[in-house]
Amino acid sequence: MNPADAMAAMPAAAAHDFSLWSLFWNAHIVVKAVMIGLLVSSVWCWAIIIDKTLLFRRTKAAATRFEDTFWSGQSLEELYRAHQENPDSGLAATFVAAMREWKRSFEGSGRQVASLSRRIDKVLDVTIQREVERLDSRLLFLASIGSAAPYIGLFGTVWGIMNAFTSIAASKNTSLAVVAPGIAEALFATAIGLFAAIPAVLAYNKLQAEVARQQARMEGFADEFSAILSRQIDERLPMAA
Repeated sequence: MNPADAMAAMPAAAAHDFSLWSLFWNAHIVVKAVMIGLLVSSVWCWAIIIDKTLLFRRTKAAATRFEDTFWSGQSLEELYRAHQENPDSGLAATFVAAMREWKRSFEGSGRQVASLSRRIDKVLDVTIQREVERLDSRLLFLASIGSAAPYIGLFGTVWGIMNAFTSIAASKNTSLAVVAPGIAEALFATAIGLFAAIPAVLAYNKLQAEVARQQARMEGFADEFSAILSRQIDERLPMAA
């Protein structure tokens, strides 16, 4: 390109609107679909992140309250009656599940206490697994967006660049005014992909660590409560025999 052509192209390039809305509106229909899909995914990711953050904050506070009440010396029966209808944390749910199995065994006609300790351990394991699944729900979507969004954005970019080069070949004009808009629109798709992926990956790692902490807390409480019940079973076993 000679200097005269370059000078002629500069005003045309400067006149082109490079705002985000213009980049989206002037993009190819396939690139638009990619951008819309990534934006919707990003909004859904943020909804999950906010919801899970608030949920973990509530369950952590509720678990702390329950643990303080449990170790305060309150009667297990009173604690069970207070939480049996609506356990507000994983610790309360494991406690209620173990106490329910305990009461079924001692209040039933058979008074089956010989294998009660194993049954309580099984109930605790199942309850913890159910609580972990509840805490872990929808986090897989964050992981999927975190890993797939950059590639989806790259697909939009490749498609946009292909379309830009096709337009360049058809116009037989390689000036900056012709090349820049198409390339910018194509790269915008990758930018949106990264915008969706980066928060999703960071939030997924943080939330997964919180799930692991709450699971460890539930397992520790379950071991302690199981030991308490085992001692009471050993005390009652001669009476049941």
